[in-house]
Amino acid sequence: MFAVYAESFAPRDAADPLAGLVLGERPDPEVPEGWTTVTVRAASLNHHDLWSLQGVGLRQEALPMILGCDAAGIDEDGNEVVVHAVISDPSWAGDETLDPRRSLLSERYQGTFAEKVAVPRRNVVPKPASLSFEEAACLPTAWLTAYRMLFTRGDLKAGDSVLVQGAGGGVATALIILARAAGLRVLATSREETKRARALEIGAHEVFESGARLPGKVDAVMETVGRATWSHSIRALRPGGKIVISGTTSGPQLDDAELTRIFFLQLQVIGSTMGTRAELASLLSLLDATGTKPLVDRTVPMEKARDAFEAMSRGDLFGKVVLTR
Repeated sequence: MFAVYAESFAPRDAADPLAGLVLGERPDPEVPEGWTTVTVRAASLNHHDLWSLQGVGLRQEALPMILGCDAAGIDEDGNEVVVHAVISDPSWAGDETLDPRRSLLSERYQGTFAEKVAVPRRNVVPKPASLSFEEAACLPTAWLTAYRMLFTRGDLKAGDSVLVQGAGGGVATALIILARAAGLRVLATSREETKRARALEIGAHEVFESGARLPGKVDAVMETVGRATWSHSIRALRPGGKIVISGTTSGPQLDDAELTRIFFLQLQVIGSTMGTRAELASLLSLLDATGTKPLVDRTVPMEKARDAFEAMSRGDLFGKVVLTR
C-alpha cells in the first residue's frame, strides 16, 4: 500500500530536516487480535511528525516507520470513524494518558499516513455526519490536546478569561476556537500581525504582540511555546490563576522560572498531555452540537506529502494541514 514513512533520521541541524522522509510502498498492516483496520480518508500533520524524522520519540530499530497520529476513515464494518492515537497497554484501565507504557501511533506502531492503519478496536470513535473526514482528521492530537487543556486540566467554565500564547499552530488555533465556543473570554498573542488578525477572525476577543502588557490579569494561560513566553504567561495570571502547559516549541530551558511569583501569588502550574478516548468522544459531541469546525489551513494529496511537511517546517500555516486520499 502507499504510505509516507521515515526511513532514517536527520540530525537536528541538518540542511534538509526531511532527508529521511520517503513516499512509497509499504506492507499492509498486521492486525493483532482485538485490533481492526481503518481505511484512511484523511490524516493531519503534527509537529510530532517532524520530530519523528529527527528521532524524537522514535527508535532506530523501529524504522522504517509510517508517520502520522491522526486519521479519519472507514472501519471494517463500513462505519465512519475517527482514530484515537494514544495506544495504552491492554491491561491498563482508566485515563490512557497516565499509562506509563502508553505510546502514540507512529512510535511503536505504524502510523496513519497510509491507505490503511491498524488500531485497537477501542481506539475508534464514531464520526458525526456534521464533520467532513478532513475536519475530523484534525481532532485526535491538536484539538484533543486543546480540549483537555481547557476543560479537564484547566477546569475552565463559561465567563472565565484565558490567554493563548503563540496563535497560529494547530493547538493554539484549536484553543481559541474551543474557548470561544465554550463562552470563555479569549486573549491571544503572536509575533506576526497577520496571525493576530486571523486570531480575531476565529474567535479571540483581543490580540496582542508577544510579550505585550495586557489590560488585566487572566484566570488561565494556555502555554505551548515554553521559554520564549513563560515569564509573560506567569505575569499575566491573577492571584490563584493557572498555567496549563502542553508543549515547549521554543525550548524547555527557562531563563527564569518565576518561582517567587508562583508561590507568592499561589499560582498553579499544570501539565497536560494529549487526551483520552472518552475526551475525544466528548470533543466530537461538542463540535456536533455547536456547529464548531476545526480550522484547516490546507489540504494536500497524500502523494504530495513532502509539500505539507515543508510548509509545517517553515511555520507557513494557520491551522491544520491535512493529507487526503
